[in-house]
Amino acid sequence: MLYFCGMAKYKYLVIRFSSIGDIVLTTPVLRMLKKRRPDAHIHFVTKKKYASLIAHNPYVHKVHVLDGSLPALVKELRAEGFDYILDLHRNLRSFVVKSVLGEKSFTFNKLTWSKWLLVNFKINVMPPLHVVDRYLETLRELRVKIDARGLDFFIPKDVTLPASVERVAVKDKFVAFVCGAQHATKKIPLQRMVELCRMVALPVVLVGGEDEHEQGSEVARICPGVHNACGILNIYQSAMLVSRAKVVIAHDTGLMHIAAALKKNIISVWGNTVPEFGMYPYYPGEKSQIFEVKNLRCRPCSKIGFSECPRRHFRCMNDIDYTAVAACVNALAAAGE
Repeated sequence: MLYFCGMAKYKYLVIRFSSIGDIVLTTPVLRMLKKRRPDAHIHFVTKKKYASLIAHNPYVHKVHVLDGSLPALVKELRAEGFDYILDLHRNLRSFVVKSVLGEKSFTFNKLTWSKWLLVNFKINVMPPLHVVDRYLETLRELRVKIDARGLDFFIPKDVTLPASVERVAVKDKFVAFVCGAQHATKKIPLQRMVELCRMVALPVVLVGGEDEHEQGSEVARICPGVHNACGILNIYQSAMLVSRAKVVIAHDTGLMHIAAALKKNIISVWGNTVPEFGMYPYYPGEKSQIFEVKNLRCRPCSKIGFSECPRRHFRCMNDIDYTAVAACVNALAAAGE
């Protein structure tokens, strides 16, 4: 972690307790704050399990972690003497932190009611803004200059891939398929994964957590040219793998946003959630292609997801044109060769 010498003229506290994608989406705020006040110290508070995501960010002076005890965290934060608090989470915990610290604060608008209307009545009153741009609106009073550099994600220099993955992860000669997601209704079903992988021209490396390992092994067994790396890579190793890929296929998940930070060609496939929530890949230029089933009456069925389709048909994923997805992947993979 980078520490700056001398007294800081300003000290900011940025609050975002979870999760992977949401934390990555805060990185433009950190960069632009530091550019606005180079002498400032920027502190970030998050849950312990996510602290490593921000620990190597050169714009952050110190990371504070919530490890079970909110009173202990608040006591630690009070000792810092912050000038400003930026609440990019807006929940009960962040309210307690702001109330106890008592400093001037700026709070992100989560648009909870707008999301509720979209999920429950399919009435879309969401603003046509990415969540990053809504985060940046929180900084308006601080007169922060908005740049066009997109997201940041910093991979430590000592990160290496396991030998079994290194052998297949040849730079620009494979497609990374981020097949993991927190909820099943965000994931492409097994048979559709097999169909898609069979149509992709380059070798495919599957990336996901331990929950996806068994499914990844089955896809790799059926499809020649597919390597299963699910469950064997940490977040920085997964990011390194993604950084080497020619194209990234991803669900609506945290590693999709990391791929966006790494400025990769991203094909995102959407199930029960919708891009209108403002969480689609964010970066300058047109390197992202979105595939979804539009005008499906039951979609979105949740702003997060479920363990299975509430309607049992899972049309939001089953009805996607995977031939078109593969054609887009192959076209991007062939570009520039």
